[in-house]
Amino acid sequence: MFFTQFPKIRYDMDGNEDFKLVPDIFRRVKIRNKVRDNFSLYDSYDVENGEKPEDVAFKIYGSADYFYVILMMNRVTNRYFEWPLSHLSFESYVKDKYEDDLYGVHHYERVQSSGKQKGDGPDDYSHLIECNETDTDAQSVSNYEYEIREQDKKRKIKILNPAYLSSFLEEFRKLIRR
Repeated sequence: MFFTQFPKIRYDMDGNEDFKLVPDIFRRVKIRNKVRDNFSLYDSYDVENGEKPEDVAFKIYGSADYFYVILMMNRVTNRYFEWPLSHLSFESYVKDKYEDDLYGVHHYERVQSSGKQKGDGPDDYSHLIECNETDTDAQSVSNYEYEIREQDKKRKIKILNPAYLSSFLEEFRKLIRR
């Protein structure tokens, strides 16, 4: 369904002057920041372990075909690196990436001296800043802890309110065909 909305172009796949009509996959549509950042248009959602964009689309909109709405709302262009990994895939990823240094120091951080002094929950690190290991109150963050935080950020996504889905789809079709 997604690529059927794209205009067709003539393309010579083999370089033998035998042109075929194919979807123009180089077309891109971006949600305007003003729309994407309008809190009344979306809800927050925590991606569950192993959940794919298609699963979320089915759960929210009743069809896996709207996976691209989920990806666009969250500026995900590479679902393998910008979407949260399952627990099993995550463990494999960090073991491969850090080999024998999984619990080695990734960086040091401390509470910032001005502004926010506490997080708004267990997954909020916005009150912390990176620093040198010699700074007063510097605490180490392991490679593993750093990667868990990155996954946690990816798990918190924006979901377009289903009431606006038809308007979104209509606008997408208009823009992709320009």
